[in-house]
Amino acid sequence: MEEISVGIDIGGTNTAIGVVNKNGDTLKEKSVNTAQYADVRKYVEVVHHAIQEALNELPEKVDLKGIGIGAPNGNYYRGTVEMAPNLKWKGIVPLAELFGEYYDVPVIVTNDANAAAIGEMMFGGAQGMNNFVVITLGTGLGSGIVVNGDVVYGHDGFAGELGHVIVVPGGRKCGCGRLGCLETYVSAPGITRSAFEILARTNQESEFSEVKFDDLNSKMISEAAQRGDLVAKEAFDFTGKILGHALADTVATLSPEAIFLFGGLSKAGDLIYKPTKQYMEEKMLAVFKDKVQILYSDLNERNGAILGAAALIWKEKKEENI
Repeated sequence: MEEISVGIDIGGTNTAIGVVNKNGDTLKEKSVNTAQYADVRKYVEVVHHAIQEALNELPEKVDLKGIGIGAPNGNYYRGTVEMAPNLKWKGIVPLAELFGEYYDVPVIVTNDANAAAIGEMMFGGAQGMNNFVVITLGTGLGSGIVVNGDVVYGHDGFAGELGHVIVVPGGRKCGCGRLGCLETYVSAPGITRSAFEILARTNQESEFSEVKFDDLNSKMISEAAQRGDLVAKEAFDFTGKILGHALADTVATLSPEAIFLFGGLSKAGDLIYKPTKQYMEEKMLAVFKDKVQILYSDLNERNGAILGAAALIWKEKKEENI
């Protein structure tokens, strides 16, 4: 009987669910509309039915070892989701406990970036590495930090929020309520805002000069930059500069072997990679120069969020057997 875990990636709009074996193969996937359920108990019931449906569709019976959940503001220590701004459930939600009403197996909760880091360590490019950072570049900027083979959670479960390091004092308003956080500059919405600011400042001609702000997205900027659009190219250079400088500070604190870029914005390839690497090395403390790799996540082309959540279980099982 094959051993499997279930990975659940909770987003503000949709929840992705996958059945994953020890090798990181996703055997079956399902999805649930997160936003539809303001009642978290009803949501958990619906996800439970989706999991059972997925398990029943497998050709052979399997041995479920646990359920891993990646969620905004997920707390590994408490098994909770706490005051997540993009979810309808308010306050502290005991997610592991609620799933425990349906399953007599371990249920582990963490935030999505930490799950991505564990997925990278178990199934991706960080296999064999003990010190690395995963940066998730999407609608926000998340980070999973691994030191000496363990994810850094801090005393309360919320350590490692590089997206909320202030990089421009008094800068852009962040969803967290502060000004100038890294994710307001380095994220899909961040690069869109940068492109519009460049347009306003320079009055250069651009493919999207007549495009409304709400209609522009990071993919359009990437495609325009690849065609040589100067505003789009400058937006990527500026974004890479902000990220590169922040990563130089991160290296000074953590001395990682590598930094992995994961998520939608990282798919822009060299447009984001080259300026990030250039500006990181430019600001790097001398002792760290040319020592730290910036790599694309090996999970980018797979369902990395599901794999990362499922890997929470496999990491625990591996440690039990050591």
